[in-house]
Parts: sequence; C-alpha cells; structure tokens
Amino acid sequence: MNAAFEKTGRSEAIARAEAGSPDETFIDLYAALVSIPSIGRSLLGDAEYETLTRRLKPGQQAVWVAGQGRYSFKGSGYVRGGIFDRVEMIQHEGSIRFRDKMHKRLGGVAAAGAPDFPEIGLFVLPEGTEFNPAEPWRLQLLVQRAIAALDKVFVTFDLGYQPPDKFLKTEQPAPTAAQSPDPSASHSPAIQAAGAEAAEEAAEVPLWQRIWQNRQLDVAVLTSAILLLTGIFFFQDQLTKRPKLYERVRTAYLVFTLVWLGWYATAQLSVVNVLTFANALRTDFRWDYFMMDPLVFILWFSVAASLLFWGRGAFCGWLCPFGALQELASKAAKKIGIRQIAVPFALHQRLWPIKYIVFLLLFGVSLQSLGTAEKAAEIEPFKTAIILHFIRDWWFVAFAVALLAAGLVIERFFCRYLCPLGAALAIPGRLRMFDWLRRYKECGSPCQRCGNECPVQAIHPDGSINPNECIQCLHCQMLYHHDHKCPVMIQKRQKREKWQAAEAKLAAEKEAAARSAPARSTAATADPATGRLTIRPHGT
Repeated sequence: MNAAFEKTGRSEAIARAEAGSPDETFIDLYAALVSIPSIGRSLLGDAEYETLTRRLKPGQQAVWVAGQGRYSFKGSGYVRGGIFDRVEMIQHEGSIRFRDKMHKRLGGVAAAGAPDFPEIGLFVLPEGTEFNPAEPWRLQLLVQRAIAALDKVFVTFDLGYQPPDKFLKTEQPAPTAAQSPDPSASHSPAIQAAGAEAAEEAAEVPLWQRIWQNRQLDVAVLTSAILLLTGIFFFQDQLTKRPKLYERVRTAYLVFTLVWLGWYATAQLSVVNVLTFANALRTDFRWDYFMMDPLVFILWFSVAASLLFWGRGAFCGWLCPFGALQELASKAAKKIGIRQIAVPFALHQRLWPIKYIVFLLLFGVSLQSLGTAEKAAEIEPFKTAIILHFIRDWWFVAFAVALLAAGLVIERFFCRYLCPLGAALAIPGRLRMFDWLRRYKECGSPCQRCGNECPVQAIHPDGSINPNECIQCLHCQMLYHHDHKCPVMIQKRQKREKWQAAEAKLAAEKEAAARSAPARSTAATADPATGRLTIRPHGT
C-alpha cells in the first residue's frame, strides 16, 4: 500500500505512510459469484444457498465478498447513508454500487479450510441490473489517505473475476449471412487494443465522476424537483390563495418525496451526515468523499442554500422522505376518523427541546468516536423505514412503526420532539435573511386559528412563528388568504359583500324607476295655429 501511494508522486501521501511491519496485511480481499450453484453451495453451505435461491428472482445475481486485515472493505459509509463507498463492481463501462438494502452479513465460510474472515457480506443485485454473470467483471477497492485537513489522495485496486468455464454452458446461435463465420473475428487484436485503451481511459476518470455519469437521469429529476419547490416558495401567495390547488400540489409533492426520493432513490439525509461533515472539517475533509452519492450531495447543497432563505423548513417540510411519510399517514388517519390529540402548548414547549438535547449528545459522542455516534443515531428511523423498506431486524421495525403510530394521533410526532437532524438544521437556520410568512396584527390576539391548525405547533399563542420549529408547509399562509376561515379575511369579505349588495340594490331601484317612468298616463294636445304638439301628464 505504501508503494502504491509512492507512485502517486504526492510527497504528503508518502510522508503519511502506513505504520507497521512491511509484512503486515493491509487487506486480504476475496469475491465470488455465488448465484453460480456450485460456488454458492461451496461458500454458503446448502442451507444458506437454498435460502438465497428462494430470495433470488429470475435473472438476479448474488455476489459474495470477504476480507481481513487492518482495512475494512465495508467502511462506515453504509451506516451513515446505506452505501458501501469503498468497493464497487465494474463490468465493461458500467458500475454497480453496493447498498445496505442489498447486503446480508454472514458469520463464516462453509468451504473447508477457508480463512476465518471477520467481514463477510452477501450482496443481492437489484432486479434489472445490467450485469452479465457469464462475462468477466472486477471488484474495485478504493483506498484514501489524508494528507491535509482539506485534501486526500485516492488509489484504487482491481480484483478481477472470471467465471470458471466448467460452470458455464455456452450456446452459439446459428450464423447468418450477415455474420462472420469465424468466431474469432470478434476478438481481433485491433478490438482488444481498443478495449484496453477504453478501460485505461475509464480508470483515469475519478470514481465520483463516473458515479455522477451513471446517475444523470436521477440528478436531472431531483434538480427539477428542487427548482419546482423554489418556484413554490417564491410564488407562494399565488398558490396559497387557491386552497384546493395548494392541497393538491402539496400532497403530490409529498408523494414524490416519499416514493421516488425516499423509497426509490434512497436519498434520505441523516444527522450522521452532519456528524461526518463536522468530523471531516477538523480532520481530513475532501469534497470527493461527499460527492460519492450525487443525490445526497445535491440535497445537502440545496439545504445549505435554503437555510439562508427559509430556515430548515424547506427540507423538513418538503424534501424529507420520513417527514412526508408521517404527514401522508396523518392525512389518512384524519380521513378515516382517528381522533387527534391536542398537546397543550405548555407541555409542547417542554417537549420540543428534547431533539436538541439528542443532537448535542450525538455530537459530543462523535467527537470521541464517530462509529459509536453512528450507532446511537439509530434513534432516527430513516434507515429502517426509507432506505431498507422495513426489511430489517424486528426491533428496528418495531421502533419505526411505533413512531409512525404516534404520528397518527399527534401529527409529525417524531419531527416535533425527537428528530436530531431537524435540530441540527434549526441552529444555522436562525441565520436566515428573509421572513416570507405574512401575519396580521390580529394573529394571536384574539385569533388562534393558525396556531390551532399548525401541524407542528410552531405558532405561539401570541401569534408569532417559531422559526426553529416551522416546517414551511405554508398552511398558515393558505389560512391567511382564506376568506371563510381567517377572521380578518372574513370581515373583509363581509364588507365587500355588503357593499356589493348595496350597489346591487341601488342598481335594481334605478332600473325599476327607469322602467316605470314611460308607463305613466299622458295627454297630448295640438295647436292648429302653430302645428305644435304638447304632451302633459293627466291632471296638469
């Protein structure tokens, strides 16, 4: 490993050589395709292999990875965001990243005489993955070395895998006139040289850039969604003046956040990201590391920008998949008649600081041990409910379900009282430069409508909005413009209707008078001398 970093030519990396005996193992890494029956039974054992085959759907493949030594191929990235950021599979020009929901821990190797590996992982590739199990592939290992507070050097190592020919059955299609009869024609030296050149060029592209290239569509979808949300905030008055349109837009956006951003793209931010970022700032920060997951990086960039405009609410109220799950579940609970619990404001004030205490405890633990803090951060049910789709050990699932159940009677229960990520975002959110939420002087005195209907009780009895707790759902702005719910707007509507009624009455009277004037009885007389005709009403 030290020799590999010497080849980078970076003197700082050479100066930070790994200490220890030159004969000590840095990492001893193995990989195999266990969806091949003979290999799967050998490494997993008959029972585990039968379990795997019942799980695999037609066309799905499974990869077995094991390692030992001072360097872990798993790392800790999958604990934070569900992604194994030290290894990836590469076949031709495509790459496959391992995620937590694909992973199963194994205790040992069934094959006789195999080493006692401390780390063994079984990864089931998702359906639809572009991977040909009959062709060669490689497992790429990423190793980094910090050379300064804001700089790292990366090196990669490839573990090539060629499926054994004795386990493959090849069937050649009948040649046609348009095809070359010589099967060796497709393996000409020129084509081999071109393939080697392409592979060399691909190896020169940084890993994070290749990841972004492979997820261009996802990046475009998320960017469009963030631009749409920005438009919603900038033109919030035009939206909230139309209650039905506002409700439809908000519900649709929450469904998108939960289904696509959460369950499909697994782009759920976590307090662990905050702890990791803070730890990197004081140790070995490097942008490349944080750009390994494009969607998470874009989300954090948008959160940082939105904190200056709207505080934490832009994320917590619109872009948090678990927050969306809570709110949609609460909407469903209200529709079927589940009675809601109104938390007295005095008690609410004593409960919401809990999440700040949780965050400070996690932050303090992370200063001593980031790994311990990552485990303690499981107080967030995000990983269970969003990233792993509730496919996890029963105690994690029970905890997540309990929080969702509490949210059925107290809307956004977790957001209000326990979420350490919300607390972490609320602290810098105090620096926001604008106050976009409009209020009347009557708000809070005497009217309490907005405070009673706020989904997270962020509006105090005096009518003021607590920016630390506000999730920018814009419900209070919908009430602000509602002329059948807001007392101020009701009075304005009643005055307007009164004037309209008075104007209509006056117009009707004028019209009636105009109609009655020509119908009065008249008499006409003519003067024979002058030829003039005189018309007078009767009686004159």
